[in-house]
Amino acid sequence: MVKYGRTTAWGFWLWVVFMHFQFMSGLGLNELLYFRVISPEDIGYVFSAAPAKDFGGAFTSSYNEILLVPADPIDGCEPLTNKALIQGQVILLERGGCSFVHKAQQVEEAGGKAVLIADNVVENDNLYLDMVADGSTAMPSIPALFLLGRDGLMIRRSLQRHALPWAVISIPVNVSSLGSFPLNQPPWTLW
Repeated sequence: MVKYGRTTAWGFWLWVVFMHFQFMSGLGLNELLYFRVISPEDIGYVFSAAPAKDFGGAFTSSYNEILLVPADPIDGCEPLTNKALIQGQVILLERGGCSFVHKAQQVEEAGGKAVLIADNVVENDNLYLDMVADGSTAMPSIPALFLLGRDGLMIRRSLQRHALPWAVISIPVNVSSLGSFPLNQPPWTLW
C-alpha cells in the first residue's frame, strides 16, 4: 500500500470531489458560469449556473452590480407582470409549466438582459439539467442559465425574509481571478 503525504492526499481528495461533481452534473467546472450575490449579505455567495446548450446568447459584458429580479409569475410561462423591474436586469424564474426556450422568450420580450432558471426540485443541490431548444422557430438571444434548485430556493427565501424585490449580483464572475476575494460558496452545495 502506498503511503500518501498530506499534499498528495489533499490532491487525491480534490480529484475525487471533481470526479463526483462531473459524474453527477455531466458538466466540467469550466462549462459553468459563476455569479456572486452582493446583496442581501446573508446570501452573499458565489453560485454556479449551467448555460443553455443550444439557444440563447453569451454574456458579452460583465456586470459588477446588476439586479436579479424574481419574475412574476415565477414560472415565466405567461407574460411577466413586473416589467418595470425587469427592464435591463437579470431575471430569476423557476423550472416547470413550459419550455426553457419559452421562459427565455418571455424574459427577453419584457426587456431582461439574461435569465436564471432555477430547478423546481428544491432539494437539487448538485445536478445540472441540459437546457435545450424545444423546436420553436423564434429563438431568444439573451443568455439563459440553469440554476440548482436549492440555490434558487435560498435566494428567494432571503429576498422574502428581507422583503426585497431583488438581489444585487455580479455576473459573470471569473472564479480563477478571485485571489483577493474570498471564494464564498453556498454551504449546502458540494463544489
